[in-house]
Amino acid sequence: ALADKGRTIRMPVHVVEKLNKIVRSERKLRGELCREPLAFEIARDVDLPLDEVEQILRTSQAPVSLEKPVGDEEESEFGHFLTDENAPLPDEAADTTLRQELLRNILGTLSHRERRVLELRYGLDGEQPRTLDEVGRAFNVTRERIRQIENQSLKKLRALGVTDSLRDVA
Repeated sequence: ALADKGRTIRMPVHVVEKLNKIVRSERKLRGELCREPLAFEIARDVDLPLDEVEQILRTSQAPVSLEKPVGDEEESEFGHFLTDENAPLPDEAADTTLRQELLRNILGTLSHRERRVLELRYGLDGEQPRTLDEVGRAFNVTRERIRQIENQSLKKLRALGVTDSLRDVA
């Protein structure tokens, strides 16, 4: 029952038995060696693979609450110091937002059709860039007509003098 209910995160009984065996071996080796035993020494003593011993030792550590106070101030919690590796940094997020806004403003000078052709051709809508044939099929026109619309749109942007801004966005 202790193996099932004794931990915050339940471990299977056979893993708890191996953990107890590892802990006993660790104590015994600490006494014999007069130092903390290394993982490979414990593995050899309990006759288990090294990676399994390392994994069991890692998973047996007590969980830490994200709301645990840190430091002298009661307002700081452990969770405040953790970062989301997948979340963009604030300056990157701001830069991306500014680039998207600039791109919308630049493309806003074109007709809907011209804007959509450039978005599809260069992947400006967040999708993968498409070929002339693929864009032509989307508009029910030939790839040559899409090439003409694309060139016409780029000429308009050059005439407006926004091509340097467009390069900055890319």
